[in-house]
Amino acid sequence: MKRILVTGGAGFIGSHLCRALIHQGHHVICLDNFYTGVLSNISDLQNHSNFEIINHDVSEVLTIKAEQIYNCACPASPIHYQKHPVRTITTCVLGMKNLLDLALKNNCPILQCSTSEVYGSPTIHPQTEDYWGNVNPIGPRSCYDEGKRCAETLCFDYHREHGIDIKVARIFNTYGPNMSINDGRVVSNLIVQALKNEMISIYGDGSQTRSFCYISDMITALISLMNQARHINGPINLGNPHEISIIELASLIIKLTESQSKLIYQALPKDDPKQRQPDITLAKKQLNWQPEIKLEIGLEKTIDNFRTVLKG
Repeated sequence: MKRILVTGGAGFIGSHLCRALIHQGHHVICLDNFYTGVLSNISDLQNHSNFEIINHDVSEVLTIKAEQIYNCACPASPIHYQKHPVRTITTCVLGMKNLLDLALKNNCPILQCSTSEVYGSPTIHPQTEDYWGNVNPIGPRSCYDEGKRCAETLCFDYHREHGIDIKVARIFNTYGPNMSINDGRVVSNLIVQALKNEMISIYGDGSQTRSFCYISDMITALISLMNQARHINGPINLGNPHEISIIELASLIIKLTESQSKLIYQALPKDDPKQRQPDITLAKKQLNWQPEIKLEIGLEKTIDNFRTVLKG
């Protein structure tokens, strides 16, 4: 049994990660400031003997004993990270430094949940880990995109200067139960609008593409990466390479929900990527991992969860 710290542990990915690690028999410390994380995501774990919750912001120094650290602490949807951009980039950069200092003090590995947003609006397709990206450094999304890029830089500088065992995961679009119904992300937006039989918002002409990975596949990949040998530190793309246009996704969700919703077209947000698809060759080779859950199956599970949440 390991003592494992999960920052952002009450968020979407963090809560699923906490649950999986508990089920593996570990003692999990869930650290969250509850800016976007919610207690209901971890309510089933609160009374577990191997689970504890700490209300803390990673941008402030922390002292915790841990044998592994997973950093999931950062708002990940545009509606949240653009609302408080300075807070977002502070969480990304200062929070990362504080956690790297903690990993150094504990002499333990640390996994950074980075993002496909480090590629910006990519000029190559699909995206490989050696691509440096095409990011607007002063746009409305920069607090998140550049914050995550700087966090990766800190990880590798601490690795080179201090020998820390780092793992950097570039997470592509992930979905599933525990997503916030009002986080502004495309899957949650489309499902909620479809379940309410509202007009479904399509930004631009809907031809832009994304690749969606179900949450259980992502958690398997993250845990596998954490437990690899020291020389496997990334960055490594984690996601589902199955590419689908937004308008195709909307049509599929309308079908699965048996919705009466119609499509409405709106202006494309500034710096919104036109294409997003991971090349997961490295993940297949180093982690022996690839996603298993088909999009339709994952959407059905997510829709069932959203139905319950909306009724409640």
